[in-house]
Amino acid sequence: MVDIGVTRPTRDRTRFTPVVRRGLLGLGLGNALEWYDWMIFGLLSAFIGPSFFPSSDPVTATLGALSVFAVGFAFRPLGGILLGTLADRVGRRRVMLLSIAMIAVTTLIIAITPDYDQIGVWAGVILLACRIVQGISTGIEAPLSTAHAVELAPEGREGAVAGIMSVYVNVGILLASLVSFFCSLALGAEAMGEWGWRLPFIVGALFGFVVLYLRRTLPETMRPDELARTSTKSVWQGVRRNWLGVLAIIFVVGAVQAYSYAWNTGLPSAARSSFGEDPTAVFGLTTLLGLIMVAGSWLVGRLVDGRPMSTWFIVARLLAIPSVFLMLGYTQPGIGGFALVLLGGSIVLVVNMTLYNVVATSLMPKASRGAGVSLGYGIGVALFGGTASYLLVWLQSIGLSWIFPVYVAVLSAISVLLYLLARRRNGLYVGK
Repeated sequence: MVDIGVTRPTRDRTRFTPVVRRGLLGLGLGNALEWYDWMIFGLLSAFIGPSFFPSSDPVTATLGALSVFAVGFAFRPLGGILLGTLADRVGRRRVMLLSIAMIAVTTLIIAITPDYDQIGVWAGVILLACRIVQGISTGIEAPLSTAHAVELAPEGREGAVAGIMSVYVNVGILLASLVSFFCSLALGAEAMGEWGWRLPFIVGALFGFVVLYLRRTLPETMRPDELARTSTKSVWQGVRRNWLGVLAIIFVVGAVQAYSYAWNTGLPSAARSSFGEDPTAVFGLTTLLGLIMVAGSWLVGRLVDGRPMSTWFIVARLLAIPSVFLMLGYTQPGIGGFALVLLGGSIVLVVNMTLYNVVATSLMPKASRGAGVSLGYGIGVALFGGTASYLLVWLQSIGLSWIFPVYVAVLSAISVLLYLLARRRNGLYVGK
């Protein structure tokens, strides 16, 4: 690994320098890969389940795959603790390289692992192990890459960073839908179930190695003097001093993750496994959702850039409370109803998804930002994001669909309250 030093690049007050633009590219594409990888698993769970967890009931097999999906999330807090502390101790760049390498390698292993019919229970064990490693790596990828991007960019451009990073996230989601759609269209449902689901994972692995190559020149934002006076003890003292900020981050992240995974994986999984919708039509609609999210995040970034982000975040999060109840419009088979719910909820979702990571970053000081933000992010995703798809499909299967939007609405309200309390007690360390 080539070390380019730890000198922070010169910050221009109004424009992104070439160094900053290259840094944002490498960081943003890593975000795209993380979301591509996790979305592929969620979107293809109806195919992966029977391959690794055979069952005569397709819903049961799908729930088996989604359980492994959730287990990966459970290990994100561990990744936040271990790799977040490391990022505050040795710098951002090395950890950013490590996290993307872990994702790329394990995605390749999933793509080539034999199924249950060939190696029995070991197929599920290998799949579970890969998801655990990916959970650890992604426990740092999104929060640290956003923090790294904010530290690279000129002060006052946090809105632009939020928009740019969110565009990359949604490019990953869109790419997952596009690859799934074209594979399903070209191969058909039968071939997708037998072996075609592996192709999107191969694409993801190749994507990961490209990102790893691009990240080799990432600039370091932790100065030598900052690293010299940082220890594991000082990092966690900073986290403890800002415990209310960490608690707020858990719900700021958790509420929007529950909303997002319900829309991007839970509803599509329910459409295919519970309601028997045509998979090509479902993938086509999730692709359209991805296009809306990409364009919307760019627009939101432009609107918020240079303006107080707090107000935008609070309004967007409060709007999520009524909008999440749109999912009650899809409780029986019908691709039209699925389309209306999926696309109707995308407007409020895109604003929340654009802002939440930068908002989380603003709640922690730089010296303990890697550990604090990653810990809060990991816990929030593990408790509320990773379980959302499973919970939604399960509630629909037992006729209690109405519980899920109530659950997300409560999470959203709590996130606003805790954010206001943390801001009042500690202030904001980034933006206004």
